[in-house]
Amino acid sequence: MSALLVPPSSSSSPVRRGRDRDRGVALRTITAKSYRAFLASPEGEALGAGFLQCPSWADVKEGWLSQLLGWGPDPEAGRLTGVALVLLRQLPGTRKYFAYLPEGPVADWHDPAIDGWLDPLLEHLRRTGAFAVRIGPSPAHRRWDAARLKPFTAPGRRLGDVLASEVDPLGTAVAERLRARGWRRCGGEGTGEGGPGGGDGDAQPRHVFHVPLTGRTTQDLWSGLSQEWRRNVRRAQKEGVEVVVGSAADLPEFCRLLTITERRDGFRLGRSLAYYERQYAALNAEEPGRMKLYLARHQGEILAAHTLITVGRRAWYQTGASADHRREVRPSNALQWRMLQDAHALGADVYDMRGVPSTLDPEERVYGLLRWKLGTGGQVVETLGEWERPVGGSANHALHRAFQAYLKRR
Repeated sequence: MSALLVPPSSSSSPVRRGRDRDRGVALRTITAKSYRAFLASPEGEALGAGFLQCPSWADVKEGWLSQLLGWGPDPEAGRLTGVALVLLRQLPGTRKYFAYLPEGPVADWHDPAIDGWLDPLLEHLRRTGAFAVRIGPSPAHRRWDAARLKPFTAPGRRLGDVLASEVDPLGTAVAERLRARGWRRCGGEGTGEGGPGGGDGDAQPRHVFHVPLTGRTTQDLWSGLSQEWRRNVRRAQKEGVEVVVGSAADLPEFCRLLTITERRDGFRLGRSLAYYERQYAALNAEEPGRMKLYLARHQGEILAAHTLITVGRRAWYQTGASADHRREVRPSNALQWRMLQDAHALGADVYDMRGVPSTLDPEERVYGLLRWKLGTGGQVVETLGEWERPVGGSANHALHRAFQAYLKRR
């Protein structure tokens, strides 16, 4: 991943920084060291950055340039109030870029005066050469507890048909503020940790599944599992399924199992062994143990492999893979129970199981993923999704439309 050089006219210039400081906010490019120091600070931890906004993620994404930005009263002195990893994809045949902030920026979305930090960000990206920008605000919109959803499964039914357990007023307020400033919500369910690839859909999951950990004991977590889950975990233990933490040397086997899983379950992530090797190396170089590969062995054979990522007080189950045979010994349930306990022992506030579909229709193939995750007793969280807008004049609006058409062709 290459860093994009900022032209002299960008917002890192002394003139621009002075104007921003008049409003209490300065924005400039910062070092990875300063960025990581902010994420590790109490102020940064309170904002809850995800792994897609860590500096190391830039090294995972091939074909994208990157910038690390920080703003606050004095970014040069390390006095930051927010940061952003910006990925930039060049539009072929031009010197213009599409700017993407996956699940970012890492900012205080409670601030009603978001123009104070959002406007400098947009101006910086325009001066950098961006014709459009996509962001992923962190506030949630709605939540459904597992117990609420289970009785409402039926043909044709979707999450939106069920009254939410909670509607987050912050998410509603942020959505209104963005609409008022010309941002447009992208459509689609989202697929995972890629970049924008469908022209108009979310690149990241719109609906995710969380298991809250704060204030709960291991016994609480066990009691929160459904009877089926507890039975399956016990079955795995009785059958002698062994769960261990693997290494980079086990990634080829993980990818082999992932190919089997994709074929069996009818989806394709499109990620190669090289992708996971790059991810494993980059995340663990940034912080040892940030990404772990868990393996479930039975009679000497690896039957399932799942990845776990931790940043601060958050933990994510990113990707899971399993074999077609000996599924009756329940290796995936054993893996998840171990990963859930490890996340709890690390002090994580939430165990994020990433994306789930919005369907509650048992006849739809993808519903099986939601049903499986509901068994952990957590909750479905509808995020605000991704938001996009062109920056600059009419020429950039036209480039934005051309770029969307290009992505759809790809």
